[in-house]
Amino acid sequence: MHVSSLTAKKSLGQHFLSDENMCRKIVDAVMVNEVEQLLEVGPGGGALTKYFLEKKEISFKAVELDEEKIRFLKQSYPQSINAFIHEDFLNMEIPFHEKFHIAGNFPYNISSQILFKILSWKDQVACVTGMFQKEVAQRIAATPGNKVYGVLTVLIQAFFDVDYLFEVHEKCFTPPPKVKSAVLRLKPKSVAPHYRAEKDFFLLVKTAFNQRRKTLRNAVRNLFEQSILQDPIFDRRAEQLTIADFEGLTHKMK
Repeated sequence: MHVSSLTAKKSLGQHFLSDENMCRKIVDAVMVNEVEQLLEVGPGGGALTKYFLEKKEISFKAVELDEEKIRFLKQSYPQSINAFIHEDFLNMEIPFHEKFHIAGNFPYNISSQILFKILSWKDQVACVTGMFQKEVAQRIAATPGNKVYGVLTVLIQAFFDVDYLFEVHEKCFTPPPKVKSAVLRLKPKSVAPHYRAEKDFFLLVKTAFNQRRKTLRNAVRNLFEQSILQDPIFDRRAEQLTIADFEGLTHKMK
């Protein structure tokens, strides 16, 4: 079975990376870090996988939902058959005991869910280097005041420093997607967030952006006492607040 015979399944958001120079560029971006354990999410036809498997110094695993792709990978790399996990990344257990890196050409239709899953593992994730739809990448890397600054931005940037590394042309894929792509690197922050509790922080951020056109006062009124809501910060909208602002407000919640 050759990679060209594989079908890119629209329902799984599959587009195969076929430009070898770009494959090597992404692998190099991953390996800039000291990688000991690596999980590749959505290896598909193995465009990146074949390069990762050459790195004998790393403990490598790849998780793939599509049975056709798993069969292909196991046939193509029989010496690494145990590296391939046939499972839904969104439901899988943490794959390593120590800290590990995550990489991949992430399926675009579930990239936000992938990031929320990574957030749930954040204490064990050493670094994430991944390809996203360009619009999603811009959202993750956005700054306050930007119209694409939102829940994903704040929750990711509260725990990770985001580097927008480079963009990837549609012609690098088979079939070419209708959207542009970009590669990001997420590295855990060295300083812990200054919130009261993680659940308060998540609740506040999600509630604030749920009605992002409203002032914060109207969007989050149920989370604070009336006297606290008089603070001028509540005149602003969610997208105008920094991560530190959100963290600070958790200490004033009911």
